[in-house]
Amino acid sequence: MTVGTVPAEELPTDIDPAAAPESGRPKRIPGEEGLWVFILGDMAVFALFFGTILVTRGEDPGMFAAAQHELHPVFGIINTALLLTGSLFVIRGLRRLGDGTAASSRLFALTLVCALGFAAIKATEYTLLVQEGYSGGSNDFFMYYFVFTGIHLAHLVIGAIIMIFMVRTARRVQVSAGQRKFAECGAIYWHMVDLLWLVLFPLLYLIR
Repeated sequence: MTVGTVPAEELPTDIDPAAAPESGRPKRIPGEEGLWVFILGDMAVFALFFGTILVTRGEDPGMFAAAQHELHPVFGIINTALLLTGSLFVIRGLRRLGDGTAASSRLFALTLVCALGFAAIKATEYTLLVQEGYSGGSNDFFMYYFVFTGIHLAHLVIGAIIMIFMVRTARRVQVSAGQRKFAECGAIYWHMVDLLWLVLFPLLYLIR
């Protein structure tokens, strides 16, 4: 018997399941839908912050450039690396969640270490700037710098607290569907903190 011009015995029989269409698999949004609404709302607020920085720079580019020169970009670069590394640990930790090993817990703990490192470096930079005579009242640039990076730091602290709970959850031998969803929400939140910094950092430190 043949199908078209190809004999039936010559048709492939070892189809790779991974290459098969996924239309039959149920699709879902990672985490909670309510979290995504919060994420979008929070990012919209930060978009207003970013726009404010750009408008200020356009109105007084000389003041903006002079104030930028007083920042410590090395600290910003290290903090960027810490956030990106933390995101990598979160992704790998989520993949290992519930595999019966301590790998997931360790990876989330490493993300927590990255968060603490970011906070310590940011506190050091704040201290240096204040000792050098700069504060939120120095000019518009430093007002935005301290307010917006402070708000971002508050987001990071919340992410660190969430990560503590994720470390505890990952230590369980068995992880329920609700616990996995909680971990997904924590990972999504961490990535939002990461993304916001990836825009805030060049706006404040790099773009002249």
